[in-house]
Amino acid sequence: MIALNHMVNVLGGYGVRLCGHSGARSAWLRSVAIPDATDHHVAGDVLLAVGTSSLAEAVQWAAAAKATAVLVRPARTGTGGESGSGADVEREAATIADRYGVAVLLADPAVSWSQLAGVVYGLVLESRETASGRGPTDLFALADNLADVVGGAVTIEDRHSRVLAYSRSQQAGDTARLETILGRRVPERLRELFQQQEVFARLAATDEPVFVPADAGHGLTGRMAVAVRAGRELLGSVWVSCAGPLTGAHRRALADGARTVALHLLRSRASADLERQVESDLVIQLLEGSADAATLISRLGLAPQAIRVIAVRAYTPDDHHAALLLAFEQATTGFGWSRPGRSALLGDTLYTILPAERTEVARQWIAALHSELPARVRVAAGIGAPAEVADLPAGRQEADECLALHESAKPGAVPPAYDESWDDILLRRLRAAARTGRAPARGPVSTLLRHDTRHGTCFVATLRAWLESQGDLTLAAERLAVHPNTVRNRLRKMGELSPLDLYDARRRLAMTIMLAALEDEPR
Repeated sequence: MIALNHMVNVLGGYGVRLCGHSGARSAWLRSVAIPDATDHHVAGDVLLAVGTSSLAEAVQWAAAAKATAVLVRPARTGTGGESGSGADVEREAATIADRYGVAVLLADPAVSWSQLAGVVYGLVLESRETASGRGPTDLFALADNLADVVGGAVTIEDRHSRVLAYSRSQQAGDTARLETILGRRVPERLRELFQQQEVFARLAATDEPVFVPADAGHGLTGRMAVAVRAGRELLGSVWVSCAGPLTGAHRRALADGARTVALHLLRSRASADLERQVESDLVIQLLEGSADAATLISRLGLAPQAIRVIAVRAYTPDDHHAALLLAFEQATTGFGWSRPGRSALLGDTLYTILPAERTEVARQWIAALHSELPARVRVAAGIGAPAEVADLPAGRQEADECLALHESAKPGAVPPAYDESWDDILLRRLRAAARTGRAPARGPVSTLLRHDTRHGTCFVATLRAWLESQGDLTLAAERLAVHPNTVRNRLRKMGELSPLDLYDARRRLAMTIMLAALEDEPR
């Protein structure tokens, strides 16, 4: 099952265009049909008009089949049968679609029906959401069948030890397996154990099943693991709970099962990568600014409401690229209609547009993303203020500046949001301007700073305390831990060095800004 809007996004990579009956974009598609001369009762949500002689005939077939959409691969002809342009064909399709109330999907004549049918069947019938996110539901059925054959509980994992599917069988199940399934990934302590035993290294090096002995301290009974591979690329692994190494028919069944899993994962990944590409292109257009932002946000399946831009960087101490790609993969796992946000990679930053009025919703999204990444991965993030669709480029800049704040903050700090941290961002901009030489080299503050540097006085700190205390000598003295008379004397000496004009509001404001720009970090 998939929404027509999302199927159109994916098929766009094959040159398919939606013509007419735009109101059907939100319709759910649950079945696929092909016209059959021997069956006059063909029905389905999507009709593949194989063998049609014209657009009109294809749409009539679709209406008879009670289809929501019809996929047509037309010849370049107009209504009169003469050769026409692509625009002529699209206009004809839109007219017929609106007349019959059927969405027409025009395919490029260069794309074969076998390719189109494979993608449509995969999207509508196989790519429904699973507990692990994106992928065919029959991966769970495969795990069940394999468990029945080998006589042990089966878990299918991706190359990052995240659970893709698992069998219902609990034969030889243990607490480690239960913890893995509940957490949807192998616990870090077990990953460390497997690394110490070189299990992952052996899986990467061989197609033969590898036995992992029991470890009572980790709640682990025996395991037989085999790599899931496409050519030389490791896609994941299959794990079976067993007391000892599998032999004979059971061992062959496990190896055969791994090859079948590889086919499922390749098909799932092809669909996933295509949808990610379409989604990323649309998000990038929104972040860079588009005159047709309302249409783009609709194609992403998001309502035109308040949206926050989230900027994320993920890295490990020894790698600044693999962790970011892993974060992007996690952010885009699951079909678009099952996820709250839409994401894209730009340079070294992951951007996500997330419908969220409250800051806490965005922070929860970041926390959920971080929790799905390996423990060694560090995540820094910034959150833009709520923005209208047309203002997302400004939201991206806000998110970038908040990301820079988070990267310079202490470990454990919550990701800053622009509507809460605009003052820190303003001061950061002022400091950046000061570092580029835009701050005045002369004036009261510059004079006092040079005097402090040469003579070890505390005039700048005293001026800051007095300004922040709004001229209250007692409060300023408390901040400086000195007597009020000391503050009074310092102010007098400072006035002798440079005219402060402390009773001029504009001068006080200018000195406050200058002092803020000279600070190294927000206090």
